Order: sequence, then structure tokens, then C-alpha cells
Amino acid sequence: MTVFLTLIFKIIPLYFLIILGFISGKYLKISKETVAKLLIYIIVPAIIFNSVFTTPITVNILVVPVLFYFLSCFMCLITLKLSKYFWSDSTKNILAFTAGDANTGYFGLPVAIALFGPGIAGVWMISTFSFVIYENTLGFFVTARGHHTAKESIIRLLKIPTIYAFVIALILNLTGVKFGPGYTDFMTLFRGAFTILGMMLIGLGLAGINSYKFDFKFVTATFLAKFIIWPILIFTIITLDKAFFGFFTEQIYRIMILVSVVPLAANTVAFATELNAHPEKASFAVLLSTLFALFYIPLVSMIFLS
Repeated sequence: MTVFLTLIFKIIPLYFLIILGFISGKYLKISKETVAKLLIYIIVPAIIFNSVFTTPITVNILVVPVLFYFLSCFMCLITLKLSKYFWSDSTKNILAFTAGDANTGYFGLPVAIALFGPGIAGVWMISTFSFVIYENTLGFFVTARGHHTAKESIIRLLKIPTIYAFVIALILNLTGVKFGPGYTDFMTLFRGAFTILGMMLIGLGLAGINSYKFDFKFVTATFLAKFIIWPILIFTIITLDKAFFGFFTEQIYRIMILVSVVPLAANTVAFATELNAHPEKASFAVLLSTLFALFYIPLVSMIFLS
């Protein structure tokens, strides 16, 4: 019970950021499109660059993001295939995007630090950067295909700087390049903006909704994928690894479990806004999943991670 209550109090400040985002959009008329572009094209690439550049790269560590990436792609593609039987518009595209993604950054990183301590930050980011890669490869492509041709989708994909930030950081890391203390101070500014703007974006998305008819099928499908199927997949992998392979450590098991239960990615709103793929549905589903996670994550943590 102590773990449950501690995590709830650690998570609650993130919800105040959502409220601030809603107020900013509703009364200060802050544009969610502008914030979305800042996150996609500047802040997230900077965070990914710093994470890859400063984290020691080993084969064992790289296996985890590779695993997450393939799981994300699997969830995205199978959801896209099945959702064609229920939706004929771009709803199926944004649903497929959400099924493969998770809020491991804006929401998951603070929770991981609260649960495992600040020392987990580097391993967490290198383990979960695959979700950003997924967002900017298959996830972006599938979402863009709701309104764009395959050629247009590929062109837009090549304009996303996250991939280039990752490659450059990896090269600099492996070649042993070091930056001075001024670099660390500079990147600290991006880390603060990362969580604040990411969580506020959920509120900004909600503030832009003037009229919305609750799509029960859409919300149910997102919850089924995120809070049921993802944990089943992760617990299956952990069970098999413990029984036959023994490749992952207990620390990695804990990261995998937490990743499987974080809410829908706030970047869903950013990409849905950027690509005009039902941002109102995305905003509402992300909000509900984030509210649900307030109790779901502490419950899972109390049972499996305490």
C-alpha cells in the first residue's frame, strides 16, 4: 500500500500540467499546433540525441529497444488490419498508431525515477527510445497514410529530425567524442521542457475540442491494446526468458513491466494534429488513459514491482 500511495502522489503533479495546458489553450489561446511542432522537430530530437550520446552503448542494452520496436510495429500493423472492419476513415490509422506507442517519456520517465530512483534514467531512456523511433518511422507513416499517398508519407517522414539526431549521437558516442560542461547545462533546459510541454499538450488538445461525440469503440480499442494486450505480451516474454534464456536482468524486467502499463503516448496528439488525423479523438483517448493510469500503474507496481 505504501508503494501505491507514494506513486499516486508522485504522479499527481503531471495531471496539473494537463490542467495548465487546458487553461493555456482555452483562455490564453495557445496553439497546440505550435507546441506539437516544437516537440516533434526540436525538443524530442534534442532529448534523443542527449540520451544516445551520454548512455554507454552495449549489445545487451540495445536488445531491449529493438524488442520494443518490433512489438510496437507488430501492435500497429495488426491493429491497422483488424480496425479496417470497424472504420473506413483515418480513425483506423490513428488507432494503429496508438496501439504501438506508449507515453514512456513525458509520463513514464518521471514515474520510473519515482519508482526505481534517479539512477534508472539513462537505462530507461536508452531502453525506450525505440518508441520515438517507432513514432517517426512506421507510426508516422501509417498515420500519414490516412490523408497522404505513400510517396507523400515517405517525404514527410524524411523531414523528421529525430532519426538524424539518433544516428549522429550514436556515431559520436561510439567514436568517443566528449563535450564540455556547458553542453550538460544546455541539455538540462530541454529536459525540463520535455515533460512540461509534453503533458500540457494533452490539455491543449482537449481545449481545442468544441464538439465531440464519444467514440466508445475507439476508446475501448485503445484501452484493450494498451492495458491488456501489451502487458500480456510483456509478461509472456518475461516468463519465457526466465524459463529458458535468462538474457535479461531483473532491472530490465521491471522496466519492461512499467513500459507495458504506461498510458497512451501524448505524442499521439502531436502527430494527429500535425497530420490532421482526428486529433480530438486522440486527445480524449490519451486523457482517459492517463487518468486510468493514475491508479493502474500504482496497482501493478504494488503487485509486481514492490
